[in-house]
Amino acid sequence: MSDYEIDNDATPCPPTPRPSLRAPVTDADVLAWLEEIAGAVRAGEVEAAELIGVLGQLRQAATALANASDWALLAAREAGASLRQIAPVFGKGYVRAPAARLEKLHRQVLSAEQFLELLRRSDSGGSGSGGSGSGG
Repeated sequence: MSDYEIDNDATPCPPTPRPSLRAPVTDADVLAWLEEIAGAVRAGEVEAAELIGVLGQLRQAATALANASDWALLAAREAGASLRQIAPVFGKGYVRAPAARLEKLHRQVLSAEQFLELLRRSDSGGSGSGGSGSGG
């Protein structure tokens, strides 16, 4: 068979599955986990040192989620979302909050892809926290 012939016997490749468009963790997930841990703490089953370890993990996760939120904000704008469409997820009925966040992000990066690259470089630097240290 030459490079230009079509192989009609070839098995088609299945389409690549689309990534989930759900956040990796939800407020309900966190609340359920928190209720479980709080019960163990009330029962005296958890040491202070364990709670301090969890505190560190939660702070790292909070930074990671804030960075993911910033990336999603940039990506939504690049996909054509207006500030009025974005504003409700900031808990405000006006566009100042997302506009201010975008302005701050654009001082560091120009696109969602650049932001993701910045996170990759920060993470490979060994800090583990990555990103811009943003607060939401």
